[in-house]
Formats: sequence, structure tokens, C-alpha cells
Amino acid sequence: MVTPGFRPVRRRYARVVHAVLIVTAALFGAVTGALTPRAVHRLSVPSGEPWRSTGSDGEPLPTGPRGWMGIRPGPRPVFPALVGAGCAVLLAAACGPAPETVLWVFMVPGTMVLAAVDIAVLRLPDVLTLPLAALAVLGTGVAALLPGAQGSWPRAVAAAAVLAGVFFVLALISPAGMGLGDVKLAPGLGAALGWYGWDVLLTGVFAGFLLAACYALFLVAARGAGRRTEFCMGPFLLLGALVGVVIGGLVV
Repeated sequence: MVTPGFRPVRRRYARVVHAVLIVTAALFGAVTGALTPRAVHRLSVPSGEPWRSTGSDGEPLPTGPRGWMGIRPGPRPVFPALVGAGCAVLLAAACGPAPETVLWVFMVPGTMVLAAVDIAVLRLPDVLTLPLAALAVLGTGVAALLPGAQGSWPRAVAAAAVLAGVFFVLALISPAGMGLGDVKLAPGLGAALGWYGWDVLLTGVFAGFLLAACYALFLVAARGAGRRTEFCMGPFLLLGALVGVVIGGLVV
């Protein structure tokens, strides 16, 4: 039993831990976000073509990890650094000092690369979607074993399977609207959202489709897009998942 005198101390300690977590997440998001342009450049190729091995100037890229992490080639690193820091801070602030928060923050740079590649070439590479799905499913399993976990691993696994199945059916019905890359992205999103609950899963998926619908209406109004016009779904699904996880972290 904790005496009343210790409760303010515990609350202050919890606030300090949360603040340290947010600052650490901001630094991690900023640094890793700034290093994503090289991976985006290498993976932004049409389906069936090999990944790029040279920079925009034609010079060979370094081998090993340095060949995938770097601020060049690509836009100035300030923007991806801000995006990475913003997403990481949002997740850390909403989800608090729970074990799954580390997983969500760790997934930020990979999801940033996925979104950027999909915007560039309308493609979600298997080299990222499949490891992301495995990381989400296995990572939530590890988080469930640690003290302070705020979700359910069996539900996360079930949600991953359900969302993948739903997206697969949608891809069969409308291949122009839902690609196989989106289907492979679904298990990772489903595990993260389902961790907090089925209502959070529905909220995140609905938010993603709502954002995609708004963008589609913009394309119709501003650029005269038609029913056969293809556009990227991945970034909106990822944004919807971010919304869902943030809501889940706040309400749990």
C-alpha cells in the first residue's frame, strides 16, 4: 500500500519519465527521418525494375547500411526530420511510457519511407511492407509480456489477419483502388490498431479511407481525375493508422 505522501512523488516521477520519453522520441524521429531520403530514392522505381544503386548524379551509392541511410539524394533533410520528429512526439505524448510506445516510435522511419515511395511511384515495396507487418505482430507480442502494456496481443494478431483479409477482398473487387501493396501493408496496420481494440481498428481504417476520399475529391475538382485515375492509398492508410493509435493511446 502506497502512503498518501508518496503519491505526489510518484506523479512527478511519472511526468519526468514521460517528458524524457517525448524528448528521446523527438530526437530519434528527427535523426532517422533526416536519413530516409536515400532509401526513398533507391526504392522509388517502377515494379519489376531493380533498386537504384546510384545517386541522382550517377555516382555509386555506398555499400552496406550507409547505402540506405543518408540525407542525399533527395530534398533538404529538414522536412523529413520535422515529419519524423512530429510523428514520434505525437505517439510518445499520446501513448505514454508503455512498452508498445517504443515499438510505435521505432516504426516511424519505415512508414515514412513507405509513404514517400508510394507517392513517388504508386508502389509499396515488399522489402518494407512485409518486415513492417512482422515487426508489428512480433513487437506487440513482446510488448504484451512487459509490465505496463496497454493492449492485447491476441486481439492484435486477429486484427492483422482480419484487416489483411478485408483488404484482399477489396483488391479483388477494385484493383485500381486497392493494390496488393496495400494488402501487404494491412497486417502491420491491423496489429497496431487492434492492439488497443476493435473500435480503434475501425476508427483508424475509417480515418484512412476518409482522408483518401478527400484527396480523390480534390483530384476530381482540381485536375479532372476520373474513375480510372490511380492514386496512392498507402500514405492515407498510414495517416489513418497514426490517428487511430494516437486515439487508442489517449483513451486506454
